[in-house]
Amino acid sequence: MRSIWNGAISFGLVSIPIKLVNATESHSISFRQIHTEDGGRVRYRKVCELEDREITQSEIGKGYEDADGTIIPITDEDLAHLPLPTAKTIEIVAFVPADRIDPLQMDAAYYLQAGGAPAAKPYTLLREALKRSNKVAIAKFALRGRERLGMLRVVEDAIALHGLLWPDEVRAPEGLAPDTKVTVSDKELDLADALMDTLGEIDLDELHDEYREALEEVVAAKAAGEAPPEAPEPARSGKVLDLMAALEKSVREAKESRGEEPGEVRQLPQRKSARAAPKQTGGKKSTAKATPAKKTATAKKSTAKSTAKSTARSSQGTKKAASAKKTAGAKKTTAKKTTARKRSA
Repeated sequence: MRSIWNGAISFGLVSIPIKLVNATESHSISFRQIHTEDGGRVRYRKVCELEDREITQSEIGKGYEDADGTIIPITDEDLAHLPLPTAKTIEIVAFVPADRIDPLQMDAAYYLQAGGAPAAKPYTLLREALKRSNKVAIAKFALRGRERLGMLRVVEDAIALHGLLWPDEVRAPEGLAPDTKVTVSDKELDLADALMDTLGEIDLDELHDEYREALEEVVAAKAAGEAPPEAPEPARSGKVLDLMAALEKSVREAKESRGEEPGEVRQLPQRKSARAAPKQTGGKKSTAKATPAKKTATAKKSTAKSTAKSTARSSQGTKKAASAKKTAGAKKTTAKKTTARKRSA
């Protein structure tokens, strides 16, 4: 990458020689203006109004037009000797949290390259200090004829410089919000949240310029003498009058595109009524079953009583039999003793 500006970072009393390199590049396809009748190039020639002749780039300089139309010449030497400390220096003026920077102020981005071996140590020091502090550096610098505001932050192992617009260059969004009073319901917010969750996140590296790719196909077809590819017909969509219906349809389509079940989106009032019905039905069923349950309990009690009576009768019979056996045994013993006495006599 070729440097577009050489200077130094002023970090207190520390000076870091650096080179400024463009951090971004454009991949858009550019067109030339042509004469439609014969395809000839249309060019703009730079002509001096006083001499009425075309001049070369080396003859062209800068000039400031005054209010009365007078042109005041400004040379490169005049710009090089501007009474500014930032003419060749990126002067750091403060360190602030990154969220203090409004994205509306972001402008062009550059990489800062260390200018030789002597700059390696202070360059690394500033980079590591920015990492540890979780802050960005606010700086002033002069580029392309004017002083600019910038922000220094760490990108991987390099320091990046983002040009910032001055605060007074950012317009206030006055009069842009709807002037009518609008109320958004919780149900609409819930569906909007569901749509956001369904769409989820994406890796920005997966995104690409489809317009440029389609344009390249058209150019390639025309160069080969073929007919350009036809554009697909846009999907027809009727006018949406119901915001809730539009949100529900969006959630369903998003889920279908991700291979999920689309039938999970329902209106909340229907869910409440559907839940209330089974409770009433269940109550009736439990009432209907109450009578058989009582009969079963009564039958069980009757069986228990009969069993208890039978057990009691069996116990009484057993006791009587045992008593009879004892009486018979006693009688036999008495008879034997009487017989033995008679024999002895």
